[in-house]
Amino acid sequence: MNPTQPPLQDLFARYLQRQTSAHDEGLGLAERGDEIVPYDAVPVQPVEPRLAWNEAVAVLTALKLPIEIRPGRVPPDWPTLVATHELEVALPFCLGNFPQMVRHLPALLQTSEPGLRQGSGRVVPLSGVEEAGQAALQAKDHAQALLAAAMLRLARQHDAAGRLLSELKDLPAVWRPVLANEQAALAWHRGDTAAALASWRTQDESVPVLFNRGMAALFLGDTAAARADLARAAGQLPEESAWHHLARLYLAIAEMRS
Repeated sequence: MNPTQPPLQDLFARYLQRQTSAHDEGLGLAERGDEIVPYDAVPVQPVEPRLAWNEAVAVLTALKLPIEIRPGRVPPDWPTLVATHELEVALPFCLGNFPQMVRHLPALLQTSEPGLRQGSGRVVPLSGVEEAGQAALQAKDHAQALLAAAMLRLARQHDAAGRLLSELKDLPAVWRPVLANEQAALAWHRGDTAAALASWRTQDESVPVLFNRGMAALFLGDTAAARADLARAAGQLPEESAWHHLARLYLAIAEMRS
């Protein structure tokens, strides 16, 4: 027994308090319901919505957006999207994505070009997200409009996400790199991986762009480019960030394949 560790009942009380607080903020764990689980599903621990949310908006910090203009409201459907989202392998660093989606290491190591399998998967119904995005467009609330598009992309409602992004025009300069990255990420998730990589290669250099260039190059077979870009991205991401660790994981795979 560690004499400095609090009693078990105190630890449990703190855990319950954190869960209650998270639920009040819209970040509690979602109920999975009576879904059928495939016989070969990978057993994984559920991701806490609060942790996922922090990583899902980390791209805005990496792109140096001021805190006061970032999304201030957690979408009501967020816990459900976190709980039901299928596992990913080739994951762009963009709004809404969180590294904990990459949790099936055998698939990551055994598949030579998993990036080419993007665009498939189950569509998740969302209530009122596209309408909220359109309202945000009318109000020139760029943060909420981009967030709505990201939510639709996560739900694999790619056409609806594309409609919102296409209507984001005359953006302030600070938002333009975010929009360009989101458009490339949508192309990647739709399965148009070559166009996504071409877009990232034309964008101004930033940590997310470096990460995404390296990730895309890795899964499209250019390990030399992947190593160069992923090493630079990992070196500029804080070590406490899950995106830093995912960059290191992708970098290790690129080095293994070289």
